[in-house]
Amino acid sequence: MTNRVRWYDTHAAAVMATYEQVSAESVHGWLRDLLPDDDATILDVGAGSGRDATWLAALGYDVVAVEPSAELRKRAVKRHSGSGVEWIDDQLPALAKLTRAGLSFDVILLSAVWMHLREEERPRAFRKLINLLKPGGLLAITLRDGPEEPSRGIHAVSAEEVELLARNHGAMVERHAEAKDQLGRNNIRWIQMAIRLPDDGTGALPLLRSIVLNDSKSSTYKLALLRTICRVADGAAGLAYAKGEHIAVPFGLIALYWLRLFKPLLRENLPQNPKNVGLRNLGFAKDAYRRLADVSHLDLRVGMRFSRDQSTVLHQALKDTSDTIQKMPANYITFQDGRRVFTVKRTGRRLQAPQVVLDKAYLSGFGEMMVPEHLWRSLQRFGVWIEPVIVAEWTRLIKGYAIGLGVPAEDSKIAPAMNWEDPTRDVKLARERALALSETGQLTCVWSGRRLDRTNLAIDHCLPWTVWPCGDLWNLMPAHHRVNMNKRAFLPADVLMRTVQNEITNWWDSAYVVGNQGFSERFWLEAQSSLPSVRAEADTLDDVFDAVCLQRLRLRQDQQVQEWKGNR
Repeated sequence: MTNRVRWYDTHAAAVMATYEQVSAESVHGWLRDLLPDDDATILDVGAGSGRDATWLAALGYDVVAVEPSAELRKRAVKRHSGSGVEWIDDQLPALAKLTRAGLSFDVILLSAVWMHLREEERPRAFRKLINLLKPGGLLAITLRDGPEEPSRGIHAVSAEEVELLARNHGAMVERHAEAKDQLGRNNIRWIQMAIRLPDDGTGALPLLRSIVLNDSKSSTYKLALLRTICRVADGAAGLAYAKGEHIAVPFGLIALYWLRLFKPLLRENLPQNPKNVGLRNLGFAKDAYRRLADVSHLDLRVGMRFSRDQSTVLHQALKDTSDTIQKMPANYITFQDGRRVFTVKRTGRRLQAPQVVLDKAYLSGFGEMMVPEHLWRSLQRFGVWIEPVIVAEWTRLIKGYAIGLGVPAEDSKIAPAMNWEDPTRDVKLARERALALSETGQLTCVWSGRRLDRTNLAIDHCLPWTVWPCGDLWNLMPAHHRVNMNKRAFLPADVLMRTVQNEITNWWDSAYVVGNQGFSERFWLEAQSSLPSVRAEADTLDDVFDAVCLQRLRLRQDQQVQEWKGNR
């Protein structure tokens, strides 16, 4: 018996008297219009005196009340006899008896209970509650905002924590309100939150939640495939087409996005299974994958071209990846009746590896993955809730594997490696830093050496946006607006880059690296992420410059972009 339960057993009579002096209608009026209109089953967790459970039963609902205090439960049953409420001796975070009963609920009420859970217990408790909700169901939580009371097992809680847990489980906060304490305690207020589990009516969302949160997993592969399809549905749906009751997606696109997801994670040596760190036991990470080490994950996107040598390696890596996906996660993600959710249809023709252009024709040459249409539509409509759930579970698995292997896996590495980067043309921060430096009279155009001020400043993408959309700080240079217009979408020639190396590295140093930890961290993180030759923060700005020159050469070779020799 926990201390909190023991306290309520000891003070049951006083607690009953206090709770019953306030009506359930007045306490939960904020929730009334969100309750179902028709018959529904409602769970009251931590039901206490039975006041709220009895009120809900009187409204015509089937109510199950969970209360771990034997004394409170006995008094509640006696006081509200004949109410029709079903009482269970159970408690969070496990709710073991209720879970074994196999029930699910339209509404779960958690009134003045959350603060009794220790911080480390709450993620498990939230998961249990969400799993007990029916699709479209509502979780109503009231949070006590007031001083901690150790003797009663009352801990500090916050709405932010609950909102994060909701997002991580694919739920949304439908209502957020606040109220004074109805017992007149001035140092206490109540935060009222109604959390909805979205449902599209097709059964797709319960299936996705089951795969993400409940399916057994020997690696992160199932999550990787779901997130891959989620990203395709969000950003490359134009390459897919309807085929009967399915959406046909180029299988090469699935393999491409899979590689793009895994590259940053494996670069940080974050374990993807419980057996080892690194590339061992990862079926897709064969020799070809290793030879792609210096190709940025940002290059793995539709429309990119690769040199003939790189094409051979990339082609083999995509083949290895597509084979792994078909044999592993696509084979083991199933409906309840055992049918595969995602089926693969290979073309049967032998793929050649000419100079690769990542377009629909090439990516379709690997075959097609058939995604059930209702699942695809849900990923498009509810991806904003689904993807964070996948990311949170993937992160949890990585941390669990790391603990078992005795290796570090800090959030500071996992979060940026897990981030999907879609290009955004945002030069605001670089412009702000340039304007600040111009006030000192020391800002010059990196390409021409001309003095810059507010009237003639432009921010140039060193490697042009139209060629390689990258808005990282290292790629944004202060330039005279006329020079910028002259440069247009050309690549700076190698001889020009070497000529202005000092100007570029001095700009990086003064704008981002010196004297501002926040800018410095972002600069190095972006450089390490998008320029694979940059290995660690210990590298120098000259090393970053060399990596930029290598990327410039790749773009020159692969896409045959015209060069610009400057006009100093």
